Amino acid sequence: MANIVIQLTPANLEKIDSYYENDKINKTPPGAIFIAKKNGCTITAYRSGKVMFQGVGNEEEAKRWSNSHEQLNKPVSRKTSGPLLPPNISSMSVLGSDEVGKGDYFGPMTVVAAYVKNDQLLLLKELGVKDSKNLTDSQIIKIAKDLLTFLPYSLLTLSNEKYNQLQASGMTQGKITAILHNQALNHLLKKIEPEKPEAILIDQFAEASIYFRHLQKQKEILRENVYFSTKAESIHLSVAAASILARYAFLNAFDKLSEKAGFPLTKGAGPKVDQNAARLIKEKGLSALNQFTKLHFANTDKAKKIAGLK
Repeated sequence: MANIVIQLTPANLEKIDSYYENDKINKTPPGAIFIAKKNGCTITAYRSGKVMFQGVGNEEEAKRWSNSHEQLNKPVSRKTSGPLLPPNISSMSVLGSDEVGKGDYFGPMTVVAAYVKNDQLLLLKELGVKDSKNLTDSQIIKIAKDLLTFLPYSLLTLSNEKYNQLQASGMTQGKITAILHNQALNHLLKKIEPEKPEAILIDQFAEASIYFRHLQKQKEILRENVYFSTKAESIHLSVAAASILARYAFLNAFDKLSEKAGFPLTKGAGPKVDQNAARLIKEKGLSALNQFTKLHFANTDKAKKIAGLK
């Protein structure tokens, strides 16, 4: 049964708040005014004026306040590989995963799997959850702190030293990323047992066939109900939440690296990053780069040149 969401004016929001006064429960999520239960229906009202009706009798309850309503989340079409996405995936209970840090010379790779149930979708919207690339660092920190209070997730952080070790052994960045996604998803599935998501959605960084090829030697390969899509954060908020939590973990790790460096490091892989790396070489020696950077990036040779080593 689809959830029903209506938008109320401030005046009607006051009315609905008063109407369900005797039906309220002592559990209010971030961004909400109240939660009430009446006639088998759960009613959640948010400060934005949106009210969500869930469960038996939700249409009847919603009609008390509005003659029109919208289904939560509409399907979005994006480039996919592997199985076709379920047409209603945007309104399903989904376990999503995303990664951060692959394109940054400094800092680790972070991968997060997050589980968002159907009845949490509106709450995440109210908290401002969307692709972390469209949020400022301060917004990410604020939203992530809210998500950490209630959302099931699994975080894997791959340090620069370990990344460089794997890469030097012959692993491509794509294979490293695939292994981390598979591990994070398996960890979270075990956390939420016996509950099972209706689907698993991975923000696509490789074709499905290549992804599973990367995992050939892994002990536990997750295949059931696994889907891939580019821009998956716009298809389901579980991936958007995962991207925010992964970015939050990356920012925290990046700040600690800056403290170790003794000066603010620069994100990305541009010319300023080369200057930062050259300074590290001069102050801490060439070997220090292994702790701070992804050594196979072209920035390493550029930094050496700036530092006068070649």
